[in-house]
Amino acid sequence: MPVSANPAAAAAPQTLELSLQGMNCANCAARIEKGLNEMPGVEAVVNFASEKAHIRFDAASYAAAQFIDKVDGMGFKARLSTSDTHAEEQSRRHEQYRAELRRFWIAVALTLPLSLQMVAMFDPAATTHDLLPRWLQWLLATPVQFWIGRRFYVGAWHALRGGSGNMDVLVALGTSMAYLHSAVVTLFGLHEQHVYFEASAMVITLVLLGKILEARAKAGASAALEALIGLQPRTARIERGGALVEVPVASLIPGDVFVVRPGEGVPVDGQVIEGASTLNESMLTGESLPVLKQPGDRIYAATVNGEALLRCRASGVGSQTLLAGIIRMVEAAQGSKAPVQRLADRVAAVFVPAVALVALLTLAGWWWLAGDFTQGMISAVAVLVIACPCALGLATPTAIMVGTGQGARLGILIRDAEALELTEKISILASDKTGTLTQGRPVVTDLLPAAGVSSGELLRVAATLERGATHPLALAILDRAAADGVATGELQDLLAIAGKGLRGKVDGQSCSLGSPAFLAEEGAKLDLEDAALALLQQAARSIVAVACEGRVLGVIAVADPLRPGTPSAVARLKTLGVEVVMLSGDNKRTAEAIAREAGIDRVLAEVLPEGKAQAVAGMRGEAAARRRDGRVGMVGDGINDAPALAAADVGFAMGGGTDVAMKTAGITLMHDDLNYVAAAIELSRATLAKIRQNLFFAFIYNVFGIPLAAFGMLNPVIAGAAMALSSVSVVSNSLLLKRWSGKPLRLLH
Repeated sequence: MPVSANPAAAAAPQTLELSLQGMNCANCAARIEKGLNEMPGVEAVVNFASEKAHIRFDAASYAAAQFIDKVDGMGFKARLSTSDTHAEEQSRRHEQYRAELRRFWIAVALTLPLSLQMVAMFDPAATTHDLLPRWLQWLLATPVQFWIGRRFYVGAWHALRGGSGNMDVLVALGTSMAYLHSAVVTLFGLHEQHVYFEASAMVITLVLLGKILEARAKAGASAALEALIGLQPRTARIERGGALVEVPVASLIPGDVFVVRPGEGVPVDGQVIEGASTLNESMLTGESLPVLKQPGDRIYAATVNGEALLRCRASGVGSQTLLAGIIRMVEAAQGSKAPVQRLADRVAAVFVPAVALVALLTLAGWWWLAGDFTQGMISAVAVLVIACPCALGLATPTAIMVGTGQGARLGILIRDAEALELTEKISILASDKTGTLTQGRPVVTDLLPAAGVSSGELLRVAATLERGATHPLALAILDRAAADGVATGELQDLLAIAGKGLRGKVDGQSCSLGSPAFLAEEGAKLDLEDAALALLQQAARSIVAVACEGRVLGVIAVADPLRPGTPSAVARLKTLGVEVVMLSGDNKRTAEAIAREAGIDRVLAEVLPEGKAQAVAGMRGEAAARRRDGRVGMVGDGINDAPALAAADVGFAMGGGTDVAMKTAGITLMHDDLNYVAAAIELSRATLAKIRQNLFFAFIYNVFGIPLAAFGMLNPVIAGAAMALSSVSVVSNSLLLKRWSGKPLRLLH
């Protein structure tokens, strides 16, 4: 057993992804997952639909080769999957698909003559009549059984050797029973007995057809991810030795200067250093309108330059680009397992043994009770063939693949399947105010100096204290000071008090800045009339008070206008049955004024950052009381929102927010618009509806099919067709999610 000798290293888990070959049904995936999770300290999730294994492990204890050897030892093939090997994997899958297609058409050619034998089934008088000589039927059926059907025997052997069963076991067992019975009857010249060469051959051919259709449908389910990967540029034009040189994108390093000509894609993330042009960022954000980029602005890989040449400096290359991060997030989401899949996993674990038992009881019942061994054998074959667990294994992952892909197309990035599932159940959405409901770019609207203090002096002290800060209110004060030509003073001993204000020495004087309540704590009494402050607060102004040496210098009123889409988004969330609660550090009057403008009925004002997390945690009990499985969502964009995002059942990080917020959230929005939160909830509900439909289809095939087969009401050929259709119907139903396009969002643009 590998043991880490470095405790520090053991505390830093690593993840990797394996590309798998040889899985034929959900039981194969479950077997690989179980085997990997038996390794100490390993957490593995195997996705049957994407044929990938996502493994989390201690890097000090294991190497990638150990996981590959483990999978190979179970009878499957595995290889490390990275962005560099993706094209190779796709090429291999396409070649494998073409080979399967060739084998299928050979099987069709051999099986079609045998299908003539089925005509005798519809002639009651033709009890043992053969339209084809039995030796010819045997000659046609044998290559289908043992060459075309070899994959089922190999898969069944590996499954049984590993102590489990899968679809291959059922198909191999069922078709072998029909073939061997027919071969014995033919060999010994038992002309009074039927032969069923056509049944075994047609079942194998139909199962193969189902696998081919399933592969095509699965490719459609991952189309969104393929499109994202296809966006990655291959070459870039960089400046070297005073000339432009075209080089592979992989060779770029941060700091390289590259040029993007009109109509070209941006090769890597960077910053514009010369030129101005509009860029189409719809491939990353879903935003249809081009965005103006000027010197100092950030640009992103795979966006398309508009009308002018841009000279840029690379900042994020390779796996560090925004596009690469999006691809990783989508891949992780598509490879994760939703809680709703647990039921399917439990059923799949006992499915094959249970079906084998039912088939045995079917044979025994017909033989012993009805005295008809032949009918018992055919009914048992039908039971084995129709009971395929593939549809059960595809029900959840295919819907998640399509749903997360559709979200990515619109700039809604879902971290994992659990976040997608929980989003459906949100009944309360807590929202930060600044930068989330509002534009996050406040402006100074009023300067109210105290008696004997000039507006310039008030602004100078405030700007000095806020110098270097990045909070929106600080930026508004600094912008006003710059616009008024006010120079800042000398700053010493600056101390930030979270959620309250700042304290420091300005030109040697002890000064404070923050809310009126904070200044009162500092011993500075506000001399302005309460009525004047109340009017500003009722007009949705945030009040910043400034004091030096215990004397109030005055207040600065700052307004942060609502985002244009906020009122419509709040209304849309209400129609979804979601209550929006605004969390704000502002005083109650200001917060309530903004809430009224947004259409929000419930406000929690004067909430400190740590209080936001406590408030969200308290709402979880309230949501559960309203609805048995009710959940709480939180949307924010700043560092101080991270605790609240973590406290919520589902956190939504606005795309313009910080990396801390985005890493904490379950869903990242590439837009600064609350409408995309509503869209994420709608997408979650649509995806979960498809999952439930898929599980219903998967179960209903077996609930009705197995009893019909056991009672002799299904021919094995029809059972084979039904089994193939079950998988195809589940995947095709998932693909209907592509019709969900976030149409209301399109209208916003």
